Amino acid sequence: MPSKPAGTLYRGREGMWSWVAHRITGVGIFFFLLVHVLDTALVRVSPEAYNEVIGTYKNPIVGLLEVGLVAAILFHAFNGVRLILVDFWAKGPRYQRQLMIGVGVLWVVLFVPFVIRHLTHVFGG
Repeated sequence: MPSKPAGTLYRGREGMWSWVAHRITGVGIFFFLLVHVLDTALVRVSPEAYNEVIGTYKNPIVGLLEVGLVAAILFHAFNGVRLILVDFWAKGPRYQRQLMIGVGVLWVVLFVPFVIRHLTHVFGG
């Protein structure tokens, strides 16, 4: 039975999965920004319509979506720095796994306190 090729950057290892997650979070952030620009543009058309749309955002479902948005932004930002290091630092590919662990640790350290604080506000704490 043939074995997997070893030493590749992205094939089935942390580099590949971080690449996939980076693209997914990037697309999600893009669509959020698109909706954000459109709903903010409403203020020029009709301030009443803007206030009504913003009012619909004040519910627990949107609060949970905001948690997902912050998760995506944090991961996308830290993984972007990791990608820069892998691409432009000579030793970057060698430390691919350690850099990915660093992204995960930074993500957890910043994300968990945010979730606790944000969800206490969302659910009336």
